[in-house]
Amino acid sequence: MALEKNLHHHRKSYERHELTEEQVATDPFIQFNEWMEAALESDVYEPNAMVLSTATTDGKPSARVVLLKSYSKNGLVFFTNYSSRKGKEIAENPHASLLFFWDKLERQVRIEGILKKVSEEESENYFQSRPFESRLSAIVSPQSTVVPGREYLESELEKIKNNTYTPRPSNWGGYILQPVCFEFWQGRANRLHDRLVFEWTNGNWQLKRLAP
Repeated sequence: MALEKNLHHHRKSYERHELTEEQVATDPFIQFNEWMEAALESDVYEPNAMVLSTATTDGKPSARVVLLKSYSKNGLVFFTNYSSRKGKEIAENPHASLLFFWDKLERQVRIEGILKKVSEEESENYFQSRPFESRLSAIVSPQSTVVPGREYLESELEKIKNNTYTPRPSNWGGYILQPVCFEFWQGRANRLHDRLVFEWTNGNWQLKRLAP
């Protein structure tokens, strides 16, 4: 049976906010924080969810949703399995991008930068702060590898569910993305959206407007 779906008429008009050069903060970290705070205060589902895009050295891309766990002027931090597909790609090619989309606010933020591992201490502290069941899942899951079935994972989990000691796997920890580019996108009417970009150039953030 042929599968075909036409979405040409599925449209939404964005009319809630605007983003001008006069309104935007001079520091993209401050602007990001303002928009994150607004997302946290709204009814956006998982406001810290972001699409992480990585690529192999030969340019083959992959993307997935991960959760932002902290941010500062140093960068944006998330945690994962270093042996996963994304971990292997990051080891080959540390250039990556993050994408936030907050539908209720009609906003998007795209951030490009370089990924580095956080310290062992930071990874350890975060791992031990996670819910007990989440720690167990991280221990038993060989992320991104083929497994015989869900029963295999549940069986492995059953073996350690009564453990009180949950050591962090050596291949599990955090990354920090150190930005070199922020793009703030605000949906506007008639698809004439606002796109303001900050690029790190010669030790300063340079602001530019892009056509939508």
